[in-house]
Amino acid sequence: MSLNDTDKDRIIELIKAGEKLPKEFIYKLFADEEDVFLFWNGRKEDVTNVALPFHSIEHIDEPRKEEKKQGDMYEMFDTRGRQLKGWTNKLIWGDNKLILSSLANGPIRDEIEKEGGLKLIYIDPPFAVGADFGFEIEIGGEKAEKKQSIIEEIAYRDTWGKGISSYLTMMYERLKLMHNLLAEDGSIYVHCDWRVSSYLRLLLDDIFGAENFRNEIYWYYYNKMPDTRKGVFPRATDTIFWYVKDKSNYTFTPIEEKRDNPVKQLVRKKVDGKMINARDESGNVMYQMRDARVVDNVWRLSMLQPADDTENLNYPTQKPETVLERVISATTNEGDLIADFFCGSGTTAAVAEKLNRKWITTDLGRFSIHTARKRLIGVQRELQASGKDFRAFEILNLGKYERQFFMDDLTNGKRKAKEDLYVDLILEAYKAKRIDGHSALHGQKSGRFVHVGPLDVPVTQSRLMDIFEECRKNLYTQVDVLGFEFEMGLTPQFIQELKEKGVSITLKYIPKDVFDKRAVEKGQVKFFDVAYLNTKEKIKDKSITIELTDFVTHYTQDDIEELQQSMRAGSKVVIEDGQIIKVEKDKNGIITKTILTKDWHDWIDYWAIDFNYEDKKEIIKIKNESGETEEQWTGNYLFENEWQSFRTKKNPTLEFTSIAYEYKKAGKYKVMVKVVDILGIDTSKIIEVHIK
Repeated sequence: MSLNDTDKDRIIELIKAGEKLPKEFIYKLFADEEDVFLFWNGRKEDVTNVALPFHSIEHIDEPRKEEKKQGDMYEMFDTRGRQLKGWTNKLIWGDNKLILSSLANGPIRDEIEKEGGLKLIYIDPPFAVGADFGFEIEIGGEKAEKKQSIIEEIAYRDTWGKGISSYLTMMYERLKLMHNLLAEDGSIYVHCDWRVSSYLRLLLDDIFGAENFRNEIYWYYYNKMPDTRKGVFPRATDTIFWYVKDKSNYTFTPIEEKRDNPVKQLVRKKVDGKMINARDESGNVMYQMRDARVVDNVWRLSMLQPADDTENLNYPTQKPETVLERVISATTNEGDLIADFFCGSGTTAAVAEKLNRKWITTDLGRFSIHTARKRLIGVQRELQASGKDFRAFEILNLGKYERQFFMDDLTNGKRKAKEDLYVDLILEAYKAKRIDGHSALHGQKSGRFVHVGPLDVPVTQSRLMDIFEECRKNLYTQVDVLGFEFEMGLTPQFIQELKEKGVSITLKYIPKDVFDKRAVEKGQVKFFDVAYLNTKEKIKDKSITIELTDFVTHYTQDDIEELQQSMRAGSKVVIEDGQIIKVEKDKNGIITKTILTKDWHDWIDYWAIDFNYEDKKEIIKIKNESGETEEQWTGNYLFENEWQSFRTKKNPTLEFTSIAYEYKKAGKYKVMVKVVDILGIDTSKIIEVHIK
């Protein structure tokens, strides 16, 4: 340590005074650590190591009744190419830090190892300081912006709040978790651009080791429209860093690409470990005509153009499939398991499926998960149409376990404190005042009473009846019921019956944003009314068809009154109370409003049906104190996506009546219908049917 006595005394004085240490002292303190020490404000060596169970909330193309035997062994795929057993691909919604930690430390790690380990990670993390999680919706010839949710806004602030230091902190922990998950013979590719490439290279050297660096790949998108207004050579490249876990053990297959015109090349051969020119029997140098070239570290591949209706989903960060085809083909084999923890539009998973690889992909954004879901169903349909095998995939999240983790973190696990703090937290976020002396009511806001639903189970019909009875006893007529989840039986008809009996109940979703103190303190948390859908069932013999007949939402994103006062001449598309509205203001300040959502059909982007809900329990795997894996039923059931219709860029039309589904035997069944609206928000309904 190169500190003299004066330096040491000065450091002690600064620490006692609670002041920052000058950088020169920091460097001296760590002078003996390494020749070069990677340090930034906020660096922490420890990583999250929780193992939260995953909720399996939806299975897509998971067959149940079509197994066939060949001898005594079940085949992997049925006659239509649908998977019968084995690994199920995973699309996971949530914070990738908690997801990575739970994958690395939980039971799914055993599943990953059984598949040979995670052979490849490709990530395209955020690298634009001004980027956010918003997206555009096109409706009625106009474009409305769906703003980022508070949870996404918080993620953005955590990533860029302190500039590059907070970005490095975010990436460092996640890359360390990825290093833990990666197989010993695995590879990682990190996609970035000029803004963060130099920083990420240092992080990757630190975590994976500089000796395990393989390539710095330059993706040259030659078809980008050049812009010389910024006073620099137009930028037309991204950087992709390739590292391996162990440079002595990894997969690599050289790739060739077609040339525009064949070229004459020397024939080369290896002699005593050296490459030399090959010669014929007469000693003449040999040549050959070649119409292909070996791909080097400059990849000349076109970027996605807006007019491309074959691949472009209009997702802001979407990359072309050709980039992923090279990454996956060069460093994995068929059947290998790969992952992408910044899913975006789902390009990695889509290409992996087409190249017969297994996959895990995750994202924080609800709209990202919905976009990927539609895209991956499309890939399944393409493979099925061409007679190829395809795997089932499931949509997972951490659900109530994530909420419990947040609350445990806030209360250090003290149960009574947790219950009280939880109610106070929700009421504060809802801007309601706590009240005492009631058994089913917790607060009051603007003349309406408030009930805070439980942290880890749905609000049930029996709970609503308790609230109703207490309101009627005290002559209260209006109450807001807040919940993370609601029982499927809470229909508009049931709510209307309670209203006719004297108590108006409004159901509102509690957003995950309530667990961020900053969002609560700034009053940014928004609670949205529960949406409703209606259906019509037609039963004939043992078959049923479902028609979607109505959808009601009160989603609000913008304040029209506030906008009208602040906006200048021009137009703006806003979302308020379940309507998308174009607001126009002329030079004289005259305002006109046009409703773009002419009909409830305009809100539907996707809907799906499970014709026999409750026949497959949701089983989660957890590790007990001895490290053994146990299975537990959550009390919920899996939604098995047996039929779906959705809009795409190429085909924006939607079917509102399902196929006829035939039951094998008579009986009572429950059918679940799930709708995803144009904002990516799910709404579900359960229908009870009697098949004779």
